[in-house]
Amino acid sequence: MNKINYQKELDKILESIKQDNKQKKLALHVCCAPCSSYCLTYLTEYFDITCIYYNPNISPKEEFDKRYDELLRFSNEMKKINNIEVKEGTYDNDRFNELIRGLEDLPEGGKRCHLCYRMRLEYTAKYAKDNGFDFFTTTLSLSPYKDAEVLNRIGKELSDKYDIAYLYSDFKKKNGYKRSIELSKEYNLYRQDFCGCIYSHRHDLKLH
Repeated sequence: MNKINYQKELDKILESIKQDNKQKKLALHVCCAPCSSYCLTYLTEYFDITCIYYNPNISPKEEFDKRYDELLRFSNEMKKINNIEVKEGTYDNDRFNELIRGLEDLPEGGKRCHLCYRMRLEYTAKYAKDNGFDFFTTTLSLSPYKDAEVLNRIGKELSDKYDIAYLYSDFKKKNGYKRSIELSKEYNLYRQDFCGCIYSHRHDLKLH
């Protein structure tokens, strides 16, 4: 079975939007300002975007707040074509810890992370459906440490469940990750060195 090129799938969708010439609304799950930087500058041409900052995995709360503040600052300062706003989701770290109970010692990128992806994407899919959006997706595929195949598979499952279109993506393609580093320097963004949860910090996963 051939692997799907999700960048090509994204290209097809964006081309159809351009041809349709109708403004579309995107609910974009955002994990942090650096990952959002490339995604927002890339997608602002095609969508009115609401950034869904729903990340109950991030710990401690001070880290959650710091990343949110940086996302808000970047979204206000960046050059944009269409509207961009930020919605802060509930910080429910207890729910995250209950969700991954028993999986704390698994290595990064495994089942614990996949459950975390689904939790955050499902919140975004529900929000998109309830608020009349055309698409939902996540910035997570920008990271070279995140599995785009898993993310897009989860996105498709949630798309079917909630009857809301998922925007396929692999944002690390087209030098997306490299561009995010450049934008982080340009806007002096805080770049954290762990994914978010205490378990990623414990495993010392250096992201940048």
